[in-house]
Amino acid sequence: MPHALLTTFALTFALSAAPALAQAPAPAEPVQPPEPIPLNSGWEFKPDPGDIGQAQAWQRRESTDPASWNQGITLPHAIETRSLSHLFGGSVGWYRLKIDGPTAPGGFAWSVHFGQIRRNGQAWLNGQAIGIAADGYSAQDFIAKGLVPGQANELVVRVDFRRSAKLREGWWNWGGLIRTAELRPLGSAALQDTAILPRLDCAKGSGCKASVVVDTVVENRTSDFISPALIVDLAPPGEGIEPTQVSINVAPLRPRERRPVRFTVPVTGTPKLWAPEHPNLYKGSVSVRVAGRTEAVYDQKVGLRSVQVRRGRLFLNGRGVRLRGASIQEDVKGHGAALTDEDNTRIVTQLKDLGADITRAHYGLSDELLSKFDEAGILVWSQAPIYHRDALMRQEPERARALAQVRRTVIEARRHASVMTHSVANELSPRPDEVPSTKAFMLSAAKDVRALDSSVPVSVDILPYPGFRFQKAHAAFDLLGVNSYFGWYKGKRTHSTASIFDFEPYLRAMRRRYRKQAMVVTEFGAEALHEGSAGKKGTFAFQSRYIRRMLDVVDKTKFVDGAIYWTLGEFAVKPKWDGGLLDPSAATDSIHNKALIDYNGKRKPAWDVAHDRFKRVDLYR
Repeated sequence: MPHALLTTFALTFALSAAPALAQAPAPAEPVQPPEPIPLNSGWEFKPDPGDIGQAQAWQRRESTDPASWNQGITLPHAIETRSLSHLFGGSVGWYRLKIDGPTAPGGFAWSVHFGQIRRNGQAWLNGQAIGIAADGYSAQDFIAKGLVPGQANELVVRVDFRRSAKLREGWWNWGGLIRTAELRPLGSAALQDTAILPRLDCAKGSGCKASVVVDTVVENRTSDFISPALIVDLAPPGEGIEPTQVSINVAPLRPRERRPVRFTVPVTGTPKLWAPEHPNLYKGSVSVRVAGRTEAVYDQKVGLRSVQVRRGRLFLNGRGVRLRGASIQEDVKGHGAALTDEDNTRIVTQLKDLGADITRAHYGLSDELLSKFDEAGILVWSQAPIYHRDALMRQEPERARALAQVRRTVIEARRHASVMTHSVANELSPRPDEVPSTKAFMLSAAKDVRALDSSVPVSVDILPYPGFRFQKAHAAFDLLGVNSYFGWYKGKRTHSTASIFDFEPYLRAMRRRYRKQAMVVTEFGAEALHEGSAGKKGTFAFQSRYIRRMLDVVDKTKFVDGAIYWTLGEFAVKPKWDGGLLDPSAATDSIHNKALIDYNGKRKPAWDVAHDRFKRVDLYR
């Protein structure tokens, strides 16, 4: 079943008759769903800069010369990995793959899962259309209609990553099949948008009691009524703790019906909590059975942890925190946004070496990278790809599209223990109460996020212009991210950020306005390209001094619960980027140079400064 944008019906979680829990799961049976089949190697690729492929029916093998296709393509794959000015607008490319049709037990079909098709895509199987992808920042699933078992099949994908000039983004316009792909089995009943969410009750002096909330959509894929049962298993890490096992019966589903189901399961025994210093992960699964046969299985590593904002401060597992870290972009020289497993491992290693306990990005990260953060104990400030989008969101369809992107980002991120907040947007208007469309988006987004995942705070990242009054739209969030460039960018004429000495007064004014909200400095940074005086922008010495000064303020303002440097590694952003240098003599290219590591992987002197400052701060207050 293709991923659909979550409907109003799904968001209401209409479960008037909640299923009852039973402690004994149904006995195992011999028939199980087949394993997913990776589709990451053996692809062919053909560029289509003139966008003639559809007119010439390139989805049919006989319509093109086989020699015109590039061979041996492996996913993840970016169509273009060079950040040259003339390539920024994007293009079109075609992928195709021969698939030996797998066999499966009777009643099972297959879907094609793509981790990401950026930006837009259309897929065909054996010449027949099977789906369209219109959101370049979320996963896509297409039913593999017409897949023939035991024979050669051909999957074709057209990717269009041409970028609208009206869309603002703070990263390069990469495109392609930039994450992994696989065939997934589909039984008579399916599970969609499933997550196992932690709940902790940590009373003083009595330890913690844990439960999990299972949230899913059960789909009847048949033309008959079915009566599914859901089986939940939760196996603790290590030995000596009894696993949690329950089964529930779901009321009969009508043919083709999709029903949201949410219920709570108490965790057996003393919980082993997830935290940066001990990232314990339970092995969780939810399976659906119909007439004694397992039709679908969802697996998830579950971290039992609590992230809360209380009285304007941020708490992890009931303990106040002081977070330090660096943001990332999914961008590696020579790979673009198509990160390999080695690239992901390197990012995690670099963050650990830096002493970071938190990271952040401007869009949802891949499932593979988030899983590595789960295992490494690195917290993630997760964010939807909504960036400076006030003008576009004045149109209701664009606002609806932005809300859909927020929901998809949350659905894909919420199953990861490392994700400690869901930010709905980055750097919208600093006075949203005066921009009705922006305020409407923010209020709706905050409500939607809480409905999807109340286990972590909901947040928004704001522009740090001083002098604006209290905003009701900002007060709708639990956690405020402050993107501070005091002393780097000039700001606005009547809302100046030119002086770094105005940073501390700004934070104290924010504390007075938003006493119920926790605050984290989610961005600060300075471009660094060469040696020179600490008094001259663009030098390594200026960047090092800038980091010291900003962290001095954060350390001094005890009510600020974290600081995240922008960024860990350099990345491509847009043509002729100068990043606030305002130096006509400086050579400009597409590379964002505020990072601690340059685009070739070399550490700048500021790395040592950040490392030393991060290491001296205890995680817990």
